[in-house]
Amino acid sequence: IEVHSPGVGACLASARDAGVTNLRVMCHDAVEVFAHMIPDNSLATLQLFFPDPWHKKRHHKRRIVQLEFAEMVRQKLLVGQGVFHMATDWENYAEHMIEVMNQAPGFINLAENGDYIPRPESRPLTKFEQRGHRLGHGVWDIQYQRIS
Repeated sequence: IEVHSPGVGACLASARDAGVTNLRVMCHDAVEVFAHMIPDNSLATLQLFFPDPWHKKRHHKRRIVQLEFAEMVRQKLLVGQGVFHMATDWENYAEHMIEVMNQAPGFINLAENGDYIPRPESRPLTKFEQRGHRLGHGVWDIQYQRIS
């Protein structure tokens, strides 16, 4: 799910070049897709990689990771096994993600120390992550499992 149409085009081109045939891409607002198109208790994993951090404090309300979105995610993940995996190259947003998810009922942080996990080898290296490394930014991976 991607709201930015050039991002959708790039994804489709990459999939074509890689020979991927089992991909569905939607150019739409993720909140609306979750609310109306994804059945409850249907997702084993939800990946949210490098969402817009909305740097300015007055824009923080536009961040996708909010309590209301966390509840939508909880409803869509499989109970006891569904995992919400987030990654960001903006430390303040990573802290915000943990703060929100720690307040959200029905989730447990999968990190040993309750915050960040090492970058999983299975997570693709995105252009935003490459950019973050070039700029000297850290990258934070966060995983929560639905427990109820």
